[in-house]
Amino acid sequence: VQLQAFGGGLVQAGGFLGLSCAASGSISSIVTMGWYRQAPGEQRELVAHITRGGSTSYGDSVKDRFTISRDNAKNTVYLRMNSLKPEDTAAYYCHALVVVMTTYHYWGQGTQVTVSS
Repeated sequence: VQLQAFGGGLVQAGGFLGLSCAASGSISSIVTMGWYRQAPGEQRELVAHITRGGSTSYGDSVKDRFTISRDNAKNTVYLRMNSLKPEDTAAYYCHALVVVMTTYHYWGQGTQVTVSS
């Protein structure tokens, strides 16, 4: 499975940004796709993920502000980030969970999101 992320950038606090992540390869084995983020000196944390069936889960710090969606036909997930805060500044990583006899984690390249105050 290969993951290619798009989007990110610099935005003022209160603004919005969008991310997308396209999967290729053994996509039929993907169980969930989503986003994690990591700020300097911090641990990587869950932002949001979505199952093939559309069930979603969000990190506590982004609930009610971020929305994840997916287009199964395009093998792509989208993250809409509203009401951005400076503490949302981090490198955002696309993630895919694959289960084939065992569990595999795949990561895309990080994309930087910077929110200025």
